[in-house]
Amino acid sequence: MLTINALCWLCQQPLWFSRQGICRCCADYLLNRRETCCPRCGLPAGSRRLCCGRCLLKTPPWESLLYVTDYRPPLSGLVKKLKYQGGTGLARVLARLLLLRWLEERHLHRCDKPDLVLNVPLHTYRHWRRGYNQTDLLARPLARWLGVEYLSLGLERIRAVVPQQTLHAGDRRRNLHGAFACHADVAGKTVALVDDVITTGSTMDEITHILLAQRARAVQVWSVCRTL
Repeated sequence: MLTINALCWLCQQPLWFSRQGICRCCADYLLNRRETCCPRCGLPAGSRRLCCGRCLLKTPPWESLLYVTDYRPPLSGLVKKLKYQGGTGLARVLARLLLLRWLEERHLHRCDKPDLVLNVPLHTYRHWRRGYNQTDLLARPLARWLGVEYLSLGLERIRAVVPQQTLHAGDRRRNLHGAFACHADVAGKTVALVDDVITTGSTMDEITHILLAQRARAVQVWSVCRTL
């Protein structure tokens, strides 16, 4: 999908390749503005190679977590347009930034290529109300560019829950217990789990435990933004 008038979504300068949506200068700015963060939890840390003290005390179940930037402007505004304002044309733009981040991590030998891409599902009613699932729109082009399998119905949200934004960390974990089911064959596979924004990581924690219980080899968490 072409962006409006072939201008960069951020600086409004003309694009050489209109399908990219964000110009090279803005993409470089976003990819280089992230603080040094832990490769396991994605929170600020002293090293990009070694796990932080938080993860040494309580290790997240996933193998690695990568994201473009923390949840702040200008990227947070684009995520909101995609998620709440029907800006589905932004999905490919944001997915490209996430791919560039993965390629960076891959080049530094910090992230293996996944065998399977899955997206965080919406409950059927919320999907109907919104008309689409933004994580599905992000995951589809990512899987195609990587040349790996993607199953849009591999994960299912089987129970409606209270919106996570209204809850504290402990309540978020309890709120999500038993909310998901996996219908994909993940045995022996490295799975990339795609979301738009990660806050406490409760959703990813719950889904990762389900995937590991079904003998997934490893789970990588991929997200456009991470709240710090």
